[in-house]
Amino acid sequence: MLSALIWGPILGAVLIAIIPNPGNDCYSRKIALGIMTAVAAISVVLAWQFDLSNPQMQFVEYHSWLPSLGLNYHLGVDGLSLPLLLLNSSLVLIAIFSTNLNLERPRFYYALLLLLSGGVAGAFLAQDLLLFFLFFELEIIPLYFLIAIWGGQRRGYAAMKFLLYTALSGFLVLVSFLGWFWLTKAPNFDYDPSLADALPIKTQMLLLLPLLVGLGIKIPIFPFHTWLPDAHVEASTPVSVLLAGVLLKLGTYGLLRFGLGLYLEAWVEFAPYLATLAAISALYGASCAIAQKDMKKVVAYSSIAHMGYILLAAAATTRLSVTAASAQMVSHGIISALLFLLVGVVYKKTGSRDVDKLQGLLTPERGLPITGSLMILGVMASAGIPGMVGFIAEFLVFRGSFPIFPVQTLLCLIGSGLTAVYFLLMINRVFFGRLTMELSHLPKVRWQEQVPAIALAVVIIVLGIQPHWLTQWSEPQTAVLLTGHPDLVSLPAPPRIEIEVKELGEV
Repeated sequence: MLSALIWGPILGAVLIAIIPNPGNDCYSRKIALGIMTAVAAISVVLAWQFDLSNPQMQFVEYHSWLPSLGLNYHLGVDGLSLPLLLLNSSLVLIAIFSTNLNLERPRFYYALLLLLSGGVAGAFLAQDLLLFFLFFELEIIPLYFLIAIWGGQRRGYAAMKFLLYTALSGFLVLVSFLGWFWLTKAPNFDYDPSLADALPIKTQMLLLLPLLVGLGIKIPIFPFHTWLPDAHVEASTPVSVLLAGVLLKLGTYGLLRFGLGLYLEAWVEFAPYLATLAAISALYGASCAIAQKDMKKVVAYSSIAHMGYILLAAAATTRLSVTAASAQMVSHGIISALLFLLVGVVYKKTGSRDVDKLQGLLTPERGLPITGSLMILGVMASAGIPGMVGFIAEFLVFRGSFPIFPVQTLLCLIGSGLTAVYFLLMINRVFFGRLTMELSHLPKVRWQEQVPAIALAVVIIVLGIQPHWLTQWSEPQTAVLLTGHPDLVSLPAPPRIEIEVKELGEV
């Protein structure tokens, strides 16, 4: 079933490309919707059959592919990757459903979306380092064309900037993986954390550094973030949904799976610097969001801030914080997708995203009351209001990180408080007040444009009320990710405790 999540969309892209055009461009949309509906259904079946008590890889597929290169077709799913697979299939389905029916070159567009879905799923499922890299690079190609062809006025600049940054990201990830393969003298590129135990700590740090930088570009973390606002502003609404909701998670997932999973000792050495970088990203992203006039840029810089929370939780390396990092990935994916969908509706109906030109859109008679109400719910979730999924994810991040990095956690808490500031400024300017004459005859929002946002809003509330449905997946996996020590609470703590006991014994 795992291969179906990868090759189903990829073969669907090929099918759309080779089937002769029957004269109706909607056929490519219908094929894409049908394939992604099937993929989403398979993801749900996997979740239904998933054994929560088993922290090991499940539904494993293993085939020797290129033995001379040490490359195997090795797939598996666990509690860390399964929620992201569900998120990927759901958001790609929403992106297809939300696409403008009058789109130019629809066959190429829907084929690229399916190719993107298959590449992302492959990266989440790969249990071979080189296989992960191949899928990690595969998603760059369709996303580049999706921005360059269907983007805004500066789409060429944004697409090329994205391409250069992510190409550098992939190169650094490959350097780290090749170094691991050569220095551990592994027979292949299979994911095996035990092999890194034989490496000296300095060698581990040397291999981890390019991986941190490469995946930090993908997340992105300050100061590697500059490509993200440009890509979001120029990308179409469905592409922004996927970029924020799924593609950024490749970076954070890679950090947990390969950075923390392979080089645990070196990770602990880098952890204080990563936590500090996370705090800087959170405050920088929030500060930049306050100064923005474009609604899309506000949400884009908000993503930079919230991805910093994931880095903070990963740096803390406690069982609670690693579980929280997984929950925050899913939470941010759902909330950011909702916000970008709603910003897209506002832009489509008003022709502007400028907060200084929009006003009174919450007016019931002639405005966008449902869109405005959903936007208020989305920003409340992003700001961490209790009863929504954003609250429980951020609470777990801060609760798990504070005992290890109290100063950095407090700084991230300030960034979380600033979330309410920049989103309230945006909401107050755009949706409240008197509707201007220029906006007094807005087109009605069709039900097709409201259903995806309503569905995401329902998920945000349900997971906020029942957070165990979100955290239950990664809880068993966390102990295995921390090198198989189920009772380990904090990695930096044990050496200090042993030293203290020894000194007391001598006394």
